[in-house]
Amino acid sequence: MILDVWHNLLWSRYKAVVFTQLHREAAARGVQVNFFQIAETASDRVGLSGVDLAAHQYPYVNLFKGSYSAIPKLKLYAALANRVWTTQADLVLLDGYSRIEHWLQALILKARRRKFMVICDSTIHDQTQSRIKGLLKRVIFALSDGAFCYGSRSAEYLARYGMAPHKIFHRCQAAALPLGYDPAAIITARLAAAPPPEKPVFLYVGRLASVKGLPTLLEAFAKLLPARPAARLVLIGTGPEQPRLAAQAATLGIQSNIDFAGAKSGRALWDAYLAATCLVLPSESEPWGLVVNEALSHGCPVLVSDHCGCAPELVAEGTTGATFHTGDPADLAAKLADMPGHYADITTVAKACLTQIAPYTPESAARAMLNGMMTVLNPTPPALRSTKAVSA
Repeated sequence: MILDVWHNLLWSRYKAVVFTQLHREAAARGVQVNFFQIAETASDRVGLSGVDLAAHQYPYVNLFKGSYSAIPKLKLYAALANRVWTTQADLVLLDGYSRIEHWLQALILKARRRKFMVICDSTIHDQTQSRIKGLLKRVIFALSDGAFCYGSRSAEYLARYGMAPHKIFHRCQAAALPLGYDPAAIITARLAAAPPPEKPVFLYVGRLASVKGLPTLLEAFAKLLPARPAARLVLIGTGPEQPRLAAQAATLGIQSNIDFAGAKSGRALWDAYLAATCLVLPSESEPWGLVVNEALSHGCPVLVSDHCGCAPELVAEGTTGATFHTGDPADLAAKLADMPGHYADITTVAKACLTQIAPYTPESAARAMLNGMMTVLNPTPPALRSTKAVSA
């Protein structure tokens, strides 16, 4: 049996560890998986970290060097069309469904009577829904033989656009954690590094981009400071919004309490999670929020907007963190004020975070992917089929 798995960016370290496990799991079952990486990186990822080739412990073909957006469109379409036109795979997993290249591949595979699935990490909160785009989504979801989603919100999205329940497969999001990561050692490290309640450190990790809701975070932080003058806000990442955010901080008079820390990866990033009161993810649009996985894996509670896709699965209110109303600085400020005291028991909170995130491993993600693809290739007879989506 042969499977083709497509992905857009070699940059994605978290996908590298999942694909590594998928390769191993498939090999153990006698299944061949061909991996295709379209480009090395993307223009909005360059400032975050480099491409970590050491994480890709599986055979793959990288079609284009450099950034995805720099590939000439006709050259991109021709390369992808040629691959699916000649593939001998029994099933092809496409990286998405919204781009022209996805449609091109899907139509060729359908014409060749080859089964294919798509990845869906979208939620209804990602962007304004339109009738025309909605119709196109219904068409490609109807053409596909199944779809992988990353949580209840993306499953609801697929169902909204006509995907039958038996064609929806859950695949957890799994972070790429440090080599030798040991949950047992996290609690000790967290106890040593976590700041005291009177000097809280609020951490943001990600692109400094408009969809991330950072102006709301700065406004909320300004509301907090009179009561918590020793509080600090650390922003890890780079992006086009940094000059505007710096100007906003100066206007609010909070620049001395904010650290624009730039891009960090590896040990520097892991240490930042350990040393934070909580991670704050104020995104207006966030299909999942993998930094939440990373924070919880380091015993760090989280405060996320209610638009974040991971909220139903990873945020246990009052235990591993909290949610706030997207775009509401007053609600966010109130939740920020509550975090240092409510989560002051470092050991108890760290244990809860580690328990919550424990199932979200690369091994679980890879197993769910392989099980889902095998189910599509060998479907259960309708009379025996459960209407419940297949999960890990």
